[in-house]
Amino acid sequence: MSGPRRSGRGHVRGVVALLGAFGAVVAVVPITMAASVQASTGPATSMQAPVELAMLPRVVKPTGAITVSAAASLMDVFPRVGAAFQRRYPGTTVTFNFAGSSTLVSQVLAGAPVDVVATASEPTMWKARTAGAVNQPQLFARNSMIIAVPPGNPARIRSVADLGRPGLLIGMCDVSVPCGAAARDVLAAADVQLTPVTRELDVRALLSKVMSGELDAGIVYVTDVKAVGPTKVGSIAIPQLLNVTTTYPIASVRSSGNPVTAQAFVDYVRSSPSAQGLLRAYGFQRYW
Repeated sequence: MSGPRRSGRGHVRGVVALLGAFGAVVAVVPITMAASVQASTGPATSMQAPVELAMLPRVVKPTGAITVSAAASLMDVFPRVGAAFQRRYPGTTVTFNFAGSSTLVSQVLAGAPVDVVATASEPTMWKARTAGAVNQPQLFARNSMIIAVPPGNPARIRSVADLGRPGLLIGMCDVSVPCGAAARDVLAAADVQLTPVTRELDVRALLSKVMSGELDAGIVYVTDVKAVGPTKVGSIAIPQLLNVTTTYPIASVRSSGNPVTAQAFVDYVRSSPSAQGLLRAYGFQRYW
């Protein structure tokens, strides 16, 4: 005895119900389909039957405005990435807010109207993730450290070891932000002890003091020195054995008022050849 037969209509309705359970937008329209079935040993036969076709979910295009909070070290490249994103998705507008990573996360946790956040370290981002404030973070770039000095290098600094010389005015980022934590690890690896005369809350504030000659040196990101150029700041490379690499995560904020465009920007930064090409041009390394 044969079991019950499932009609084509019932099967399609089952698929629709399944898609609906995942939040997909589906539409069902009745159509009449003519299908020809041809046996290998006989002529074709035609049959007609009413069929309900479950159309694919409608793709929602990014549109509208989003605000992106990004680490200060992204201050030069992200506006160009945002402009490329707006060309890719006409009708979108991207506004940026730059600050130290720990400040950005504090703002998000306090309920600031932000749609996307990009930090200069994974531990900083995971504070927001653990608090349930952001969706799954995605890595998109890496960076490393360099010694920045005023033009002409008046203090004649040649190495990380030189930073420990008495009488020098050395600045660092505060250890609460990624550039400060990385600088601390560089000094520890070189077994250099010093007391910085200033601890800045973002890397661009530190770089500005070096460029002005207020400091003899500061440990900043490679990309910061590259962005301003050799005529405005000098630099001394840090050997790979002593250097520290930091990874950059990006995530959409769960309270975003424009989640579709926010996630589209995250995906664009991470996967678009245009965005990744811009990051390479500004000195950022691949995240994989």
